[in-house]
Amino acid sequence: MPTALGTKIRNLRKDRGLSLDLLATRAEISKSYLWELENRDAANPTMDKLAKIAAQLEVTTEYLLDGGNTNPTDDVVDRAFFRKYQEQSPETKRKIQDILKIIQSSEAKKE
Repeated sequence: MPTALGTKIRNLRKDRGLSLDLLATRAEISKSYLWELENRDAANPTMDKLAKIAAQLEVTTEYLLDGGNTNPTDDVVDRAFFRKYQEQSPETKRKIQDILKIIQSSEAKKE
C-alpha cells in the first residue's frame, strides 16, 4: 500500500506526463527507487532526493510531505516557481522579468 507521499508523487508525475524513467533521470535517482517511493508503504527518502523530485514536479518538498492536500495550491506552485527562478542566471532572470513586463503591459491595455 503506497504512502500519501508515494500517491502524490505518482499523481503529479502522471499529471505532468512524465514516465517513471524520465522523472527518475531528471531527479537523479534510480527508476526502481522512484517506483518504491510510489508503491511501497515504508518509503523514507532523504531530503536531498525529495527536493530533487519536488523540483522536477514543480512543487515544494513541504507539499509532498503534507499528508493532507492532494492538489497543490497556487501558493505551493508559486513557491516552487520562485525557487526555480532564484537558481537562474542573471541573464535568464532579466528575460523572465522582461516577459512579465510585456504581459503586465498587455493586461493594462485590456482594462
